[in-house]
Amino acid sequence: MKSKILALSKNEEFKSLLSQKKISNKYVTIFFGKLLNKNKNKLNISFVTKKKIGNAVKRNKIKRRLRNIINEAVNKIPLKFNYSYLVIAKPTMLNNEYTIIKETLFKDFEKIK
Repeated sequence: MKSKILALSKNEEFKSLLSQKKISNKYVTIFFGKLLNKNKNKLNISFVTKKKIGNAVKRNKIKRRLRNIINEAVNKIPLKFNYSYLVIAKPTMLNNEYTIIKETLFKDFEKIK
């Protein structure tokens, strides 16, 4: 099955999302908004982990967790495919359980209208 997730690629896309709406919790900050020239059939989402969080292994673990959560979210909750998302991870993601993080992110994605 083909993936419904597509990453942001251009610097302008990141900059425009950073100036739009955001939701924050203790694990991540989610920036979201509408982008021009976007494929409406795919979910535009990118994950960012800063170098402050840790070495490459830790940062990649966080990104894998986030990707897995979003893949489940696409099937379980109605995500807005007309929006683009930028998810910036916080250091607290490393020390907490996957299920707790997943529940929190699901609640945040349901709030986005």
